Amino acid sequence: MTAAVLDPWVTEAPRGRFLFALNPLAKLAAPVPAMLVLIFARDLATPASFIALAYLIVLAGARLTRGLMLGLFVVLPVGAAIVGLGMALWTDPGRAAGAAILTIGGWSLTQGALLIGLATGVRLAAIVALALIAGVTTNGPDLVRSMVQQLRVPYRIGYTALAAFRFVPRFGYELDVIRQAHRVRGAHGGRGPFAAIARWWGYIVPLLAGAIRHAERVALAMDARAFGAHPDRTERHLVPWRVRDTVFVLAFWAVSAAILWYFFPWAAPAAS
Repeated sequence: MTAAVLDPWVTEAPRGRFLFALNPLAKLAAPVPAMLVLIFARDLATPASFIALAYLIVLAGARLTRGLMLGLFVVLPVGAAIVGLGMALWTDPGRAAGAAILTIGGWSLTQGALLIGLATGVRLAAIVALALIAGVTTNGPDLVRSMVQQLRVPYRIGYTALAAFRFVPRFGYELDVIRQAHRVRGAHGGRGPFAAIARWWGYIVPLLAGAIRHAERVALAMDARAFGAHPDRTERHLVPWRVRDTVFVLAFWAVSAAILWYFFPWAAPAAS
């Protein structure tokens, strides 16, 4: 029987969605240099180009769900616009040249301030879009396994983090069970904020008790498997680094370098 059948965390990559077949570290290493450079970019064209690149990769290589499409085409643009407008309102008009677009009393919103704010919003949106390349196609356990296998992170640290990842769905399941039990018994019924506070307060103690029991079981299971007794361990589920991972990283770096060379955002004159 294969590991993909034994391990419930191992998921089969959707056909035609190449990002799921890549090593998690490759999907992190590829956009990180561009994300760091974008922190210091001050123009609009450079982050907009990286947004287009990130969207192209995500749409071609990720599973297109309703939530992902909503985030890409509604949440991210609206968030960038809100951040850009907020930064434009905070910008000192005296340090941003350009004609006044809006004047209220002694305060004016200039074209330069609006461009600075929009550049900030688009830059943050580009960083988030690049992070989605790994974020929407990588699960926590595979990331931990790749760090242990490729980066040589001590397995004592890596698999402790893996156990923490697996606590999250367990807590969700136990919270659902506690809610159903309270609903059956009619505990903390009613409507309004005080009833909601009473219900959530009633979830805390049984949820903590369940968490302690689960932690004890995990600790006993790890101790029974001699966790930490040896400097290394055999891997049940391998996350190898393949040639396609190297090609993806190098190709992404090459495209990023071409974008930066073409626009060279540091050459743009600063508003003063």
